[in-house]
Amino acid sequence: MPELSTLPFQGLFVLELASVLAGPQVGQFFAELGAEVLKVEPPAGDVTRSWRTPTEPQGTTVSAYFSCANWGKQSVVLDLTTTEGLAEVHRLATRADIVLVSYKPGDAERLAVDYTTLASLNPRLIYGHLTGYGAASARAGYDAVLQAEAGFMHLNSLPGQEPLKMPVALIDLLAAHQLKEGLLTALYQREKTGTGSLVQVSLLNSALASLANQAATYLVTGNDPQPLGSGHPSIVPYGTVYEAADGVRLLLAVGADRQFQHLCTVLGRPEWALDARFATNNARVAHRTELEQLLRERIAAVSGTPLLQELEQRLVPAGAVRTVGEALSHESAQDMLLPPTTEFAHPGLRTVAFQSSSWPVAERLSAPPALP
Repeated sequence: MPELSTLPFQGLFVLELASVLAGPQVGQFFAELGAEVLKVEPPAGDVTRSWRTPTEPQGTTVSAYFSCANWGKQSVVLDLTTTEGLAEVHRLATRADIVLVSYKPGDAERLAVDYTTLASLNPRLIYGHLTGYGAASARAGYDAVLQAEAGFMHLNSLPGQEPLKMPVALIDLLAAHQLKEGLLTALYQREKTGTGSLVQVSLLNSALASLANQAATYLVTGNDPQPLGSGHPSIVPYGTVYEAADGVRLLLAVGADRQFQHLCTVLGRPEWALDARFATNNARVAHRTELEQLLRERIAAVSGTPLLQELEQRLVPAGAVRTVGEALSHESAQDMLLPPTTEFAHPGLRTVAFQSSSWPVAERLSAPPALP
């Protein structure tokens, strides 16, 4: 095993002018991989500093929401509408490798922190710009609105019930991943050309790109995908939640006929795998209602914990429905947690979920910065 080198972005300087979630998530990503990340905030601070749940303590400028995307950074307050504040941002941009912004189109130009202005000061600069609907639209982008407009809320409901948004800012997170990919591509290109570039990502395009098989179903068949709750349109049983006799809620993700045969054996119903209605995935999709009712009744009659253990032994994909607290407390999640610090006595959650044989994992990060 070769000795691990330093973190891959050691020496990289990221200037973060972005706020809320998508841009700051990208900033923390680079911080976790060794970059110096300086967050520039207006005098009132990033708006998420004030977004608190009712159970959070008062009297601190670091809310739980703010902490989810700002580990490993330093912060400075600058008023870009003043000559002094703008001059300092321009000075910082001259040595920055990456600038992150999330202004509505036109706002960066009005503040004189747009790509053209900053690239004239630093031709190697890579400028990552997040918008709601692209460079041609001044419309502000809000995650919940995008979840509605891109089809996610329509699909995320039970038939006949009202649409639901995801309980996290899903589109913001998808856009953050798109921006990371664009910035990494720009860094690779800069190694070859020596010049920086503008990388633009919209929440709308990020959402549409993530419709995946649901989009393909419409584009190939012309049929608009309909809500199935947590069920899957082309795999059964997959995603539906069942409740066992001991109260354990569990989910099956049976994507292969062989897995279904094992499931039937574990449930003591091997004949289901021979039934023409259920023998193949196509047949199970066609007879979804009948099969799910049989599964619901059978699983309700057995204990969930030993059922999940036996399914795992037979390599049948299944899992218990956990709360967020249960998920983060599970032993499998411990490597994803950042340790508390003297300044912030709470664990954090990593944004980097991959590892490499070429670099170590950052063991600790500085706490999300208080408002200076």
